[in-house]
Amino acid sequence: MGMNTRETFIAVQKNGDGDLTAFKTSSGRVLDYEQALQEVKAGAIGGVNVFKGRDGEMYIRGDADGDPSNNLDALPRFE
Repeated sequence: MGMNTRETFIAVQKNGDGDLTAFKTSSGRVLDYEQALQEVKAGAIGGVNVFKGRDGEMYIRGDADGDPSNNLDALPRFE
């Protein structure tokens, strides 16, 4: 793989409220939300972006490409 091959998120963890709390990447790394935010901001993860919510916090979301199957909420869960 070339050095410019970006990882993607392949699975997620959620809390009791259904909020995303952690992500598993295509290379098998597990990132908590804060780590994932930093990596997405740095451009290390493909297919996602960071936006500022109404509450002023930063959030991760899938790129809006019209394909609901790659929505982060649709990803499988991991333990």
